[in-house]
Amino acid sequence: MRSVSRPTAVSTATAPKQEKRSDSYSQILKSSSIVGGAQAINLVLRMVRIKLVALLLGPTGVGLIGLYESVIGLIETLSGLGVGSSGVRQVAEAHGSGNLERVGRTVGVLRRVCWFTGMLGVVLTVLLSKPLSIWTFGSSERATPIAILGLTLLLLAISNGQLAIVRGVRRIGDLARIQVLSSLASLMIGVGLYSWLGERGIVPVFLMSATVNLGFSWWFARRVPVPPAPLDWRTAGDEVFRLIRLGLAFMVTGLCTVGVGWAARAWVLRDFGLHGSGMYQAAWGISGVFAGFILSAMGMDFYPRLTAAAGDNAEVNRLVNEQTEIGILLALPGLLATMVFSPWVIRVFYSTGFGEAADLLPWFVMGVLGRVISWPLGFIQLAKGAVRWFAATEIIFNGLHLFLIWLGLRWFGLLGVAVAFTFLYGCYTIGMIWIGRRLTQFRWSEAVERLLGEASLVAVGAFLLARFAPPMVAGVVGVLVVLLCGLICLRRICLRLGKEHRMTLWVGRIPKVGSWLLG
Repeated sequence: MRSVSRPTAVSTATAPKQEKRSDSYSQILKSSSIVGGAQAINLVLRMVRIKLVALLLGPTGVGLIGLYESVIGLIETLSGLGVGSSGVRQVAEAHGSGNLERVGRTVGVLRRVCWFTGMLGVVLTVLLSKPLSIWTFGSSERATPIAILGLTLLLLAISNGQLAIVRGVRRIGDLARIQVLSSLASLMIGVGLYSWLGERGIVPVFLMSATVNLGFSWWFARRVPVPPAPLDWRTAGDEVFRLIRLGLAFMVTGLCTVGVGWAARAWVLRDFGLHGSGMYQAAWGISGVFAGFILSAMGMDFYPRLTAAAGDNAEVNRLVNEQTEIGILLALPGLLATMVFSPWVIRVFYSTGFGEAADLLPWFVMGVLGRVISWPLGFIQLAKGAVRWFAATEIIFNGLHLFLIWLGLRWFGLLGVAVAFTFLYGCYTIGMIWIGRRLTQFRWSEAVERLLGEASLVAVGAFLLARFAPPMVAGVVGVLVVLLCGLICLRRICLRLGKEHRMTLWVGRIPKVGSWLLG
């Protein structure tokens, strides 16, 4: 099948299609800008929080936080049964049907199941606290804090159920508000308690942050009109079955992902101590900051749009191509800046004590670029309902990631964890292309192929500059590269949006530069 984005002869018949493409690009940019605005505010708040936590706790404290996050994330994924993710699809499907009674039933069942999964998480954490402490920290001394952190799983499960309602009806603005308010509250709680208690404040921060997040998610979820609906045992059973069936696929894949993260941190801790764990956590945490808003927008808006078009392979392929284009154009300048300015980025976000993390950061960023490229392809499986494909590929690639981390740690030391991430997403992209062709006969459009080639060359050049050039040379040349790349990406976004789009009109008013950008 020819790609639907392939250039064709201009005719009156193609005019509606061109308008449709422009509107589609506009929708992608709109959702990205809303989510991106929230992510930008979160970025500032996160920078402040990371900086202050790094100064207050040092590399050891930062590494300890990352390890606790891995342990709790592992249990949350296991006990959550994927309900938070499957609930989004169920609510969206019910909301799209226009049947208010069905919406009420779906939401009612979702809320009850979230209470069950939350309590299951508490029980599992208490029962497994001692072995988790031994496997993660090498002793049982952290068993009590881990058991106490189990309470956060109940709070998170209920909160995820509320968020699934908001996401299911695509109230992106409310989702953005929840993110910003939660980040602001976490900043205030974290800095206050760490200043007072030091490392002893880590567990209270987890608990209080989860409580505040639940409050915000509940407040905005109650604004979604959900009519009460009667629930008999048979109807409730059917709803639970559909919710759990899809959720189990998300659970298995999520468990693999979280498990790999937990194993990586445990191996790093074993071989390099809490100091090395802090270096790893620092580089990992920063690497995806500038691409986070794009990846978040894919889950909030692109995935539901792709699901709605799942019956039309040509439309699915068009949407994936367009999302890939906009994703690269939006993410590339920030990723390049993170690479070439990695020593300064580490100092700004953390402190001079985290200098070793600057060596890992360029490798992680190259992997994030692969993630931006491959994620639109990965959503094809979910949109088509190919649950088995999705589960199988996630298990295979997470297993590959675990093997690459093990190999990298032995060949390259701590740097090997970052090298493994880059190679993983190179393999993952190839795998998603193959699966996309099997499911929808997917092909990248000529425009996307050109953009991928150019972006790859620039990214490799920036990577080599960051890795081998003296810091001052990398900084001076990097400013020029990032500035030029940013202007070119902005120009190409405007050309895709069309001359009448509000962003294009705004860009055109920039003195001297505006005429070139729109030329």
